[in-house]
Amino acid sequence: MTLQNRVTPLGAIVATPERGLVYGNRGCLHDAGRRIRRQFQGTRWIACRLEFRGRHRADPMQPGRYTGLFFLDEATAFAAGHRPCAECRREDYNRFMEIVGERRAGDVDERLHAERLGPRRQARIDELPDGAFVLVEGEPWLVLGRELLRWTPGGYAGRRAYAGRAPVVTPATSVEALRAGWSGAVPFLHPSASRRS
Repeated sequence: MTLQNRVTPLGAIVATPERGLVYGNRGCLHDAGRRIRRQFQGTRWIACRLEFRGRHRADPMQPGRYTGLFFLDEATAFAAGHRPCAECRREDYNRFMEIVGERRAGDVDERLHAERLGPRRQARIDELPDGAFVLVEGEPWLVLGRELLRWTPGGYAGRRAYAGRAPVVTPATSVEALRAGWSGAVPFLHPSASRRS
């Protein structure tokens, strides 16, 4: 059975057989029948390692527990509004907090939540860092070098040259981290990003 626990760059939670390379959560979103009943519970949206201290994320929808979510890669998690977990990714969390100038998890979570719910800002695509997502014709595309890569649940499936302005999907706080040359403990980009089409 394919569970509805895969997150798109737009933050939507979808059902698809591909699992992804990054794990995370937004609280308990599912009911006893493993159906998603809400998009989030609270403002703490985190991105974690797939494995940590022997935990392998075998059952992402245990009754009464948080809903385990999967992301294609960390660029996708950032675009969806998640930040590094302070438990399984302590060094990444500390670096993220330093880059964005916050001291408390609650403060950065509130800041990201406001950006997730607010209007999308427009930006020149050539001024965005690698790993940011933009919307092109309603679809999420990853900025990488001089190209845009089209996101799909199974990987990046199309490339195009870019020019001009576009709505930015990745929250401004996470764009700050990307601009600082982000590199964390989980896969930043899915391997399909390096394949030529």
